[in-house]
This record gives sequence, structure tokens and C-alpha cells, in this order.
Amino acid sequence: MTRTRDGTYVRKACAYVTRASGELLVFEGPEHDGYQIPKGTVEPGETPREAVYREIAEESGLGRVGPVRHLASDVWCRRESPPRWYVRSFFHARVHDARDRWSHLVTDGGAEHGLEFEFSWVAPGSDLRFALDLDEYVFLLASGTEETGSGTTTPTPTGD
Repeated sequence: MTRTRDGTYVRKACAYVTRASGELLVFEGPEHDGYQIPKGTVEPGETPREAVYREIAEESGLGRVGPVRHLASDVWCRRESPPRWYVRSFFHARVHDARDRWSHLVTDGGAEHGLEFEFSWVAPGSDLRFALDLDEYVFLLASGTEETGSGTTTPTPTGD
């Protein structure tokens, strides 16, 4: 990824997974306060679209999701000193899963190997707290449109 004088941009793929009722898949993970969504680093040679499929399977155990739709991409700063910049690509995927809650043990050998995530569904319009500004584009699920950014993030064309 692009190197800057302030640090390195890390590419991330983020998944808003919904089911037929419109509810959004979330989990409360370690090291962060608030809900999270399946997400992770785009590996070398991988597109953000390929990464989002992989991350959904690795973090949630869901092996079958419908086609993913690119919603938005942005540049987000996690911390100021030293700055840590992320190029985040957000996607929407639908799943047909009857489970209301489940646990999944991550076994991919990566940084989250051995962690267990507790998954559940929430209404996208709920006034819930998400970690890492991961709710930035939830509003796009209802609109069915694509946008490139808003709020404190800086939009960037990154492709998917």
C-alpha cells in the first residue's frame, strides 16, 4: 500500500452482513468497546472484494453469503501519534441463516487465531455504539445507494 511521511496506509475490507429481516450481523470482540462487524486486512495480491468474503468466513464461520455490493471506501485515521491510516472498503452481503446467536472460534492462524466471537443480529437503525467508527455507512443499507464517504473520514476511490 502507499507509504506516506506520516505512516502507512493499511487496506481493510469491512462487511455489513444482513439477513432477510434486514438485521445486521455484529459481534463484541476483544480490545474494543462496542459492536464490530466482520472485517480485516486485505492480503497481498487480494482485492478488497476477495478479502471481504474471506473475512466473513474466518471471523463468523458463515461459508455461504450472497453476492457482495460495494457501498463506500474511505481513509480513516485510528490514532494521531503516530498516525495509523486505513483505506477501508465497506461491502454489503446478504445471508440466509436461521441462527439468532452463535459463537465462532477463529482458527485461521492470523492475529485473531484462538479468539471466540459471539455473534448476534441488530436492527441497523438502532442507536448502538460501534467500535472503530464501523457504523459510518450503515445508513447506506436502507438507501440501497452507494456513496464514498461522510463524517470524519476522507473518501478515496480505491476500487473493489
